[in-house]
Amino acid sequence: MIPRIQPELVKKECDRWSKEGVNITFEIRDNRNGYKAGALREGMRHSYVKQCDYVAIFDADFQPDPDFLHRTVPFLIHNPKLALVQGRWEFVNAGQCMMTRLQEMSLSYHFTIEQQVGSSTFAFFGFNGTAGVWRISALNESGGWNDQTTVEDMDLAVRATLRGWKFLYIDDLKVKSELPCSFKALRSQQHRWTCGPANLLRKMAGQIIRSENVSLWKKWYMLYSFFFMRKIVAHILTFCFYCVILPATVLFPEVTVPKWAAFYLPSLITLLIAIGRLRSIHLLAFWVLFENAMSLLRAKALVMGLFETGRVQEWVVTEKLGDTLKTKLIPQVPNVRFRERVHLLELLVGAYLLFCGIYDIVYGKNTLYVYLLFQSVAFFVVGFGFVGKYVPASSYLA
Repeated sequence: MIPRIQPELVKKECDRWSKEGVNITFEIRDNRNGYKAGALREGMRHSYVKQCDYVAIFDADFQPDPDFLHRTVPFLIHNPKLALVQGRWEFVNAGQCMMTRLQEMSLSYHFTIEQQVGSSTFAFFGFNGTAGVWRISALNESGGWNDQTTVEDMDLAVRATLRGWKFLYIDDLKVKSELPCSFKALRSQQHRWTCGPANLLRKMAGQIIRSENVSLWKKWYMLYSFFFMRKIVAHILTFCFYCVILPATVLFPEVTVPKWAAFYLPSLITLLIAIGRLRSIHLLAFWVLFENAMSLLRAKALVMGLFETGRVQEWVVTEKLGDTLKTKLIPQVPNVRFRERVHLLELLVGAYLLFCGIYDIVYGKNTLYVYLLFQSVAFFVVGFGFVGKYVPASSYLA
């Protein structure tokens, strides 16, 4: 995201460095064809790219340290089969509100556990779309940027892997960035991050199976662990089990769920989440409730991606605010139009959970109502849009 007045400032800065003898140029396109993949593809077509061996990619809200290239390019120079060096995201506005704190917990787990394990075991991990350096020859050999899905970064990573290229993730290579602090921005981002991988699996599963450049074990890891379990089953299981099946057990006493499945295993997974950001361990209960409430959105996006329906190709740019605008934040949602912030399906699920909780109090024989009542409140908060920050549209970076 770039502030509306910033392109001119960026151009002036580039001109200043150019006058000092630095080989730098400013490029911008006048359309959104292909969205981010189209922009990256357009950038790679410039003649000066042929003189380069590597390309560093950053979203506009990312702030790399001056030594970023010194810490990444040597890996590519000395490892000819290495296609990508990926850095870690660090968030300058993590403490802005409860919603950003909860996002930080999820993404810290993603980097600390998922990305680092995938890199350390030479298995597979997806490109995060920013804060990384690609070998241009690997990028071109893999087919370049493709806009067939809304996750062009993961798409390229899969195709490069099938060509035999390897990736490296460096956990202590931190690049400052921003988290979306408005609920509207978070919803559009989570829709894309869930719908895109599901749609990519639909389109790439056959190529992964037929590939001759990767081992059977890596194929299994990509299809089963990376895509099926983490990108599909995890979202469906979270919503169906914790928001539908478990609440229904109070209505049908003959149905029982083992304690290890209902409490012990989820508690263990939740503690693993906390490893990524120990300073937020006191927010674990809120994180669980919020993630369960967001699981409905992800389940819908997942279905759209798998069956290519609805907003499967929707690519809404995630709104960010910028450090200079933090003082303008309004802590509570003002009087905006009711229909713009209300999400009916979340409210319906909240009503279902509330009914199950009250039923458990009146007729039940356990204390599941404690969870049900708190979870229903979380769905109502999300359903009415009372989460995150609200900032007038004119203040967003665009």
